[in-house]
Amino acid sequence: MTFKEEVQRDLSSVFLNLDEFAELHRVEGKEIAVVIDEDELEKLAKVGENRSHGLVEGDMLLMGREIDLPRDLDPGRSINIDGRELVVVSSSKHMGLVELVLRQNRTG
Repeated sequence: MTFKEEVQRDLSSVFLNLDEFAELHRVEGKEIAVVIDEDELEKLAKVGENRSHGLVEGDMLLMGREIDLPRDLDPGRSINIDGRELVVVSSSKHMGLVELVLRQNRTG
């Protein structure tokens, strides 16, 4: 098994395991295992002058498998999480795992 294959296996069996870290959430109408980490988002917001990617604007940090999430996750895109419309502030991909910083849509 290659390293990348082992990482993919670990994503599902450890990090996105529903008995360990992950929870089921409805993303764009599809129920998938994701991790929502508000503690990490708070740490990113406290970086001070070293802030990057507008992370301080986020209300939610969501992590999930790339194959489970929509392909178009560019900043500014609207995404529905559990019936809430959120806006993508930033997205990054790391070996099959997508990390999304989202904020509540504040229009009006």
